[in-house]
Amino acid sequence: MAPSMSTIYTLFLLFSLAYSEESSRPFNKIYAFGDSFTDTGNTQNAEGPSGFGHVSNSPYGTTFFNHSTNRYSDGRLVIDFVTESLSMPYLPPYRHWRRTKGNDAFGVNFAVAGSTAINHQFFVRNNLTLDITPQSIQTQMLWFNRYLDRQGCEGVDSKCKDFDDTLFWFGEIGVNDYAYTLGSSISKDTIRKLAISSVTGALQTLLEKGAKYMVVQSFPPTGCLPLAMYLSPEDDRDDIGCVKTANDESNNHNLVLQSRLQELRKQYPHAVIVYADYMNAYRTVMQNPSKYGFKEMFKVCCGSGDPPYNFSVFATCGTPNATACTDPTQYINWDGVHLTEAMYKVVSDMFLQGNFTQPPFDFLLENKERNG
Repeated sequence: MAPSMSTIYTLFLLFSLAYSEESSRPFNKIYAFGDSFTDTGNTQNAEGPSGFGHVSNSPYGTTFFNHSTNRYSDGRLVIDFVTESLSMPYLPPYRHWRRTKGNDAFGVNFAVAGSTAINHQFFVRNNLTLDITPQSIQTQMLWFNRYLDRQGCEGVDSKCKDFDDTLFWFGEIGVNDYAYTLGSSISKDTIRKLAISSVTGALQTLLEKGAKYMVVQSFPPTGCLPLAMYLSPEDDRDDIGCVKTANDESNNHNLVLQSRLQELRKQYPHAVIVYADYMNAYRTVMQNPSKYGFKEMFKVCCGSGDPPYNFSVFATCGTPNATACTDPTQYINWDGVHLTEAMYKVVSDMFLQGNFTQPPFDFLLENKERNG
């Protein structure tokens, strides 16, 4: 029988206490933001990505969490591997912490599956609210401010003392904005402009509060996700077999994001702002999947059985007509939109130990060590 969520967080507490003796951690806390690629439990069932089964149920979490997970994967996400690499426990989701006043000694995760970069009211005004998660990055920042207030960090200009020893992990966010406006009259240029502005504003807010160490993930190549492959014409493909128009859209978004980050670096020279290149990390795997242990580039592990991707929007993972593969480690894709633990592990290694962050993650750690 799978352990209950209360049991999971009891274990989390014990895990935290065990780590409290650890003196070699470069950071005392991590605060995470983003969407379903980073969410560790803030999603409510009715607000999650439309069509997917509840992530607290099988087969979600089967690889690592014995089914009891609130992650859109078979196991751990990039943020989980980040915490492991920094000798820290997994981050509790803000919503659970708020209800239980649980252990937040090592930080909190504010990411929400289905979340947008643009404020929800934009979608309301444009009649695009069907099945859309009401949370945005502004919601997450509001949660963060409420959390800080409870820590004695009241006031817009407050400088929280522990930010000198805090890592801010900004997972990818904005992919949903493009997806939610698919087929509408709203241009991609408009979405890119508004989404980048919103993300930049959130990052600037954190920097104004005193954030010194920050990692910002780019979009992955969204055209490589089975949902995009399923919905696109077969002649819309790029050099790695993914949907060209979608990947071009993601790449254009990432270029503007990089430019904004460079502006923030100039504006806040005291801070180390790292760009995590999800796009090229993913592309590198796609160019030589066997090198990383993958046999299936596009087929999903958990899906309907429909060819060619084992995917259908009418029988997605977690619903009664979907089944999971026996070996997720051979698959890049978990459910058609989200990745397997194995792929998240590869990507996290590329970020933490490889050449897919600018500046390198080691540079951030060395800077932290120099400044104490």
